[in-house]
Amino acid sequence: MATAKSKTDATEALKQLTYLASALKAPRIAEAAARLADHARDAGWTHEEYLAAVLDREVAARNASGAQLRIRAAGFASRKTIEEFDWDAHPAARQQIAALASGGFLTEARNVVLLGPPGTGKTHLATGLGIAAAHHGHRVLFATAVDWVTRLSEAHRAGRLSHELARLRRYGLIIVDEVGYLPFEQDAANLFFQLVSSRYEHASLILTSNLPFSGWGGVFGDQAVAAAMIDRIVHHADVLTLKGASYRLRNRGIDTLPSIRTQDPAD
Repeated sequence: MATAKSKTDATEALKQLTYLASALKAPRIAEAAARLADHARDAGWTHEEYLAAVLDREVAARNASGAQLRIRAAGFASRKTIEEFDWDAHPAARQQIAALASGGFLTEARNVVLLGPPGTGKTHLATGLGIAAAHHGHRVLFATAVDWVTRLSEAHRAGRLSHELARLRRYGLIIVDEVGYLPFEQDAANLFFQLVSSRYEHASLILTSNLPFSGWGGVFGDQAVAAAMIDRIVHHADVLTLKGASYRLRNRGIDTLPSIRTQDPAD
């Protein structure tokens, strides 16, 4: 009789948990409570241990759900994770990228710059670090340098550039892909400089470029603007130079692309 009463009491308790979980808009609490109840009794858990285990599963589920929302909102061209990267061509960078993927650079408002010829995996690594950042709870935005300038130009024409820059500062990470693929006019270069300056020592940037820093003056049309921009970017930054042939050309009988120069980032 006592056993039957215990089962009835447990059933009623779970019904109450289902109602409370619904009221809290946390239905997974009820699911976890039901799933863990028998194990908790058999293992002799205390009430505190049982409650902690149930809430731990709710928090983990919410974090996972939130990360997926942040990843979708980031605007990645494609979802490529660090785990999917082919390290055969860049084994020396593996440890440094793994350290960056832990997210420490974001809490320190540090930047990451990935330099190298086309096809060496810069965008893949930038995207992978962005996805890792989303899993660490950071809001992320991804776009090419051209798209960022277009976005800032539209805000400038609408008279809301300062508002847009302030809004972007609320993102823990902004990724600027393909710096240097197309040159900017003076006004566009100035807008890009304002984006970099607004985040300096406040929030992180990841930038990818096919050019060494010495070539950025030609991209932005002004050596002084480029120098001031680079100064702010690299003051607190990890700079990785990826070398080698494009992975897209592997097994194609083509070793190099025209006009590709691999130089040290300090050049």
